[in-house]
Amino acid sequence: MLGEIVIGGSASLLICMFLGPRFIEYLRLQEFGQHIREEGPAGHHGKAGTPTMGGLAIFLSVCVPFLILSDYRAASLAVIGTALAMGALGFADDITKFRKRRSLGVSGRTKLIVQALTAIALWLAVTEYVGLEDTLRLRVVDASIDLGVAYPVLIFLVLAGATNGVNLTDGLDGLAAGCAAIVFLAFTAMTFITRGQEDLALLCACLVGGCVGFLWFNSFPASVFMGDTGSLGLGGAIAALAVMTKTEVLLILIGGIFVIEALSVAIQVVAFQRFRKRVFLMAPIHHHFELLAWSETKIILRFWIVAAICSAIGFTLYQQSIQ
Repeated sequence: MLGEIVIGGSASLLICMFLGPRFIEYLRLQEFGQHIREEGPAGHHGKAGTPTMGGLAIFLSVCVPFLILSDYRAASLAVIGTALAMGALGFADDITKFRKRRSLGVSGRTKLIVQALTAIALWLAVTEYVGLEDTLRLRVVDASIDLGVAYPVLIFLVLAGATNGVNLTDGLDGLAAGCAAIVFLAFTAMTFITRGQEDLALLCACLVGGCVGFLWFNSFPASVFMGDTGSLGLGGAIAALAVMTKTEVLLILIGGIFVIEALSVAIQVVAFQRFRKRVFLMAPIHHHFELLAWSETKIILRFWIVAAICSAIGFTLYQQSIQ
């Protein structure tokens, strides 16, 4: 099985790198360019017009080797289904932005409704086909909580949190893709050492390969952006993997960089609304460091290091919990 996992990951990487130039050229011809928020950092205005919706290339490169090598287990199909559902939502958002010629896409209410429906579908898959219990495993300590009917609510919170976290992180060239690759690598190791989750390990490896292959074109200076198609889809995959591996709580550590980005926005909003003061120069927090005159590559590399540390701690705690 290790051989299939390596082959799947490598195939996803190579497919993405092979498709990249042709896909980017197609996006340029169709004029699917990124619209930059006026209130964003001044240095980002030069990125306007860069091809977006690169998430399509990521998921195409993931699906091909996975569908060829997979055993079609319910858990892995539920994960890829959740990722594609969120990717479709992101695609609709990207298309809406393109048609309106501005950075505002699908409404927040519509996104929440689609996320809620996807969470319900994921819950049904977990309970009816995968056979997992409606419990929350703490992992940090040897304890679990029976949530019962509240379990779908937890899944929704995990899904909404992960998708929004990755989406907020997708603000610098290669930042979200690199951090996502690190998180998926942690999940690859976690599922590989867990009996009966080999098919999930294959899917995780394909996701790692797709993200790394995309980084070839998305690293600074980016030739293409993943768009909401990629960020929401990758967030959906991370959330579904957390549900399937019973690491919903541990995801706070494994995906620590996404949590930090989301918290920075929440803190900024609350502080401004309550006290009319800003904690950060700009949120999400990577923009704060930009305005402190950090170079984009310096921010990206340091955030990757933080993501790797968080994922390593999360993996260690998971490994100890299954021994």
